[in-house]
Amino acid sequence: MAKKIKNEIAISDDIVLNQIYFIRGHKVMLDRDLASLYGVETRVLKQAVKRNHERFPSDFMFELNKSELENWRSQNVTSNDSDRMGLRYAPFAFTEQGVAMLSSVLKSKQAIAVNIQIIRIFTKIKQILLDTSELRSEIEQMKNKLGNQSKNIDLVFQYLDELLEKKTEEKPRQKVGFKLKNTK
Repeated sequence: MAKKIKNEIAISDDIVLNQIYFIRGHKVMLDRDLASLYGVETRVLKQAVKRNHERFPSDFMFELNKSELENWRSQNVTSNDSDRMGLRYAPFAFTEQGVAMLSSVLKSKQAIAVNIQIIRIFTKIKQILLDTSELRSEIEQMKNKLGNQSKNIDLVFQYLDELLEKKTEEKPRQKVGFKLKNTK
């Protein structure tokens, strides 16, 4: 019987969420953050990735360029003024699929448990975004309905104004019905 891997490593969702960045239109995590979560050195993680480079196509992982690195640095408000911030090489950025692929490269129990938690958080983020887009769609539908109702109400008031103008311009009409003669 196969042993179940217990998710003994408890990492706060907030810690993981604070390490997810939006770069090149993707939600990514950087190699140094993942290495910290997995309990390995960054160089060990990078070596494992380089040994298995065929598992990490460009939509799974990419290396940050200089402008992306500067943008990331400004998001983190780092106090290190050096050009490299203590980095010899540009960090790798892993998409959700790249993070999932890391579990096949790093096979420690901690890496697997952390990976499972990270994938669950990515899934939660997707669900939140999906719920938000559905809500946005419903709001748009309501705006369209209200816009049409607003136009209809304006039209009703326009007709009422026209009727009021006609009423003030009316000539006196002859009364209809029986006329009684005054008998005195």
